[in-house]
Amino acid sequence: MTEYAQCESCAYFSEDDSGDPFCTVDFDMDELFSLYGGKTTCPYYRFYDEYKMVQKQN
Repeated sequence: MTEYAQCESCAYFSEDDSGDPFCTVDFDMDELFSLYGGKTTCPYYRFYDEYKMVQKQN
């Protein structure tokens, strides 16, 4: 499992111009420490389903 396994399906997950992954949520230092230490799950995680979005457009 990659370190971005959960992030890849999140609505806040994006890639910069060079293709590097990043999160668009601004975390404070305490939140980042907890997440990278594996102590908590991301409180901002929101599942993003692009197929569901397309269905709403039709």
